[in-house]
Amino acid sequence: MTIQEKLSQLPQVNECLKGPYGQKWLESGYRKIIVRSIREVIELKRREILGGSNPDVSIDALAGDIENKIRKHSAYKLRPLINATGVVNHTNLGRAILSDRAIANVTATASGYSNLEYELSKGKRGKRYSHIKDIIRELTGAEDAIVVNNNAAAVLICLDTFAKGKEVIVSRGELVEIGGSFRIPEVMQASGAILREVGTTNKTHLSDYENAVCGNTGLLMKVHQSNYKVIGFTEKVPIEKLVKLGTEFNIPVIDDLGSGCLISLEKFGIYGEPTVQEVIRQGADLVTFSGDKLLGGPQAGIIVGKEKLIQKIQKNPMLRALRIDKMTFAALEATFMQYLDEEKALLEIPTVRMLTQPVEVIRKRAGKILAPLMKSISAQADLKIVPDQSRAGGGSLPETDFPTYAVSVKPLNISVNALEERLRLSDPPVIARIQGDALLVDARTIQDREVKTLVHCIISAIIN
Repeated sequence: MTIQEKLSQLPQVNECLKGPYGQKWLESGYRKIIVRSIREVIELKRREILGGSNPDVSIDALAGDIENKIRKHSAYKLRPLINATGVVNHTNLGRAILSDRAIANVTATASGYSNLEYELSKGKRGKRYSHIKDIIRELTGAEDAIVVNNNAAAVLICLDTFAKGKEVIVSRGELVEIGGSFRIPEVMQASGAILREVGTTNKTHLSDYENAVCGNTGLLMKVHQSNYKVIGFTEKVPIEKLVKLGTEFNIPVIDDLGSGCLISLEKFGIYGEPTVQEVIRQGADLVTFSGDKLLGGPQAGIIVGKEKLIQKIQKNPMLRALRIDKMTFAALEATFMQYLDEEKALLEIPTVRMLTQPVEVIRKRAGKILAPLMKSISAQADLKIVPDQSRAGGGSLPETDFPTYAVSVKPLNISVNALEERLRLSDPPVIARIQGDALLVDARTIQDREVKTLVHCIISAIIN
């Protein structure tokens, strides 16, 4: 049979669609994806024939390849996965996991209409920020609050509102850079504010701020070093003293906390992370922090502080470009509501739970992962539970190690890199850490509901 005769046997797209396979695919999938998948498989077989092969090109023979293509093209690019790294707020893996209550509220709000900008009591248009202000004020003790789409936006709009064309005094030791090349000096420039650096990298005194104050000073700014530490011969100005100086010169003081913690972590042995409530009590005029990170809610930038200042921010035209949508509102409100009962928040908000859970709970979870692996693949891998260290991640709690337990998987028949790749490409993907010649599966960030699926993925990766 000549190459031309072989090519003539390739089915047409319409033939594939009209048959029983095509009808099944069309009933459960999208026509454009199905047509594209059929064309790709036919083209692949065409190339094989031109290359000298003699593949079976009947529709029955092609159906499996077409179905695989359909599944591939129909899959969402943003996929849920299992975080086995031990990094709780892993920026690359979506940071905070929403609580069940937050997810339920998002679903209820997004599946129908809502009173996002409608005041039910008066039967007329309302303000979207009114829905969440009361709960934030109650929890933080602030006079007022407003929410934008992330903390970088919160800092940006504060600078734009109060310091455009004016100087903002910041300690050199607080000119931070976080992920995505977000730098305080560049945000200043984007907002139109003028950066006035004072002090040195390791030491800044109150007199440095005082000597820098001039008629063109718009803000005194403090930036919490949430993603790094300067240790040793250091000194920084407490927020109370900065507030006193701001009051003396009638200049607002803004404290960018970054992470935003509502529960004191000191009772869990974690020091140096102030709560939002503490900073408000110390007199800061404005405080900015993230909705995810240590709060454990959706990505958002929260601004709390003096009512007269928040009202000015609300009148800034930039606010419309930075506002959050109804789903973020729903998730954030539900998350804040859970903080009304601290004990429930510690149990029900995944981020808080993972950061504060007792190490013995983590060890037991590791045991639940190890046991079925020992039964199935002990001949193909060295398996054991090992002590390790987890991190908060997401630019929070720098250099704070959290004792944890991980399942160490040392494959005997394949390389550890091959195992890591197989798990990364599994369904669902599993992201773990390589340490030496073993893969570490940190039980801190494994959710109880994921254990069975995780075990299946590891067994499949080792055996296949």
